[in-house]
Amino acid sequence: MRPDEIALRLLRLDAERMGRPLAGVFRDSQGFARLLWYALSHWRVLRREPVWLVFLKQVYFTGIQALPAIAVMAALSGVVVTAQIVSLAGQSPGLLAKIMLWVVVRELGPLLTAIVIIARSSAATASELASMTVRGEIDALRSMGISPNDYLMVPRVAAVTVSVMVVTFYFQVIAVMAGVTFNAVAHGVPFWDTVRALLDQMSQYEILVSMIKGMVFGFMISVTSCYFGFNAQRSVTAVPRAATSAVVRNLLGVFVVDGVITYAAFV
Repeated sequence: MRPDEIALRLLRLDAERMGRPLAGVFRDSQGFARLLWYALSHWRVLRREPVWLVFLKQVYFTGIQALPAIAVMAALSGVVVTAQIVSLAGQSPGLLAKIMLWVVVRELGPLLTAIVIIARSSAATASELASMTVRGEIDALRSMGISPNDYLMVPRVAAVTVSVMVVTFYFQVIAVMAGVTFNAVAHGVPFWDTVRALLDQMSQYEILVSMIKGMVFGFMISVTSCYFGFNAQRSVTAVPRAATSAVVRNLLGVFVVDGVITYAAFV
């Protein structure tokens, strides 16, 4: 084989290696979009009692059971952020409130909440659905005339989205209160002075953007987890592979989407 033919073949192999990941991302993105559209257009199935029960169980697992871990993380985050602000910028209640608003309400609240939900619910959802796929339970539901999307996917998407939004607000309140309390106890800054400064500078727009982040993160986490669970291969390693793929893809997606929303809303 001539050198030019060897070089051409190597270029083709390199192009194929580069093209496969891009093709996979494009294929997965189409799958995410189809599942999301299905969930948004079939939300009325939540009125059915079996689907509603699945929704409530998912809310309990994703939202309520995550509250203790979220409370600890929020309190520590609020204390650490407040300590750093006071050490760098002094004890001004107005400045402390403004930086707490920027750091905790805009960024840390939605982002850390999403990371906790990904660690708990994304892996669990992908593993559960992948196990059902491998064992043939998804096919059994179809054979009985039950739509897996209606019974399994729609309630999980709704529950995770609602849970992320509510838990995000919970994280922000705990973090802010912990930071303000720490500042009052450790540095003698009046508690209510800082609270009033925070309320004066907080706007409905800040809360709206934060809730939009929570909603988008919830949709993305739930849809991605369901997609990898439903598309698991019939193999021994399918379940851990689906869980890993869901967690990694969600973590990357959360940071990208957070940056995009923050830039569009505040820059």
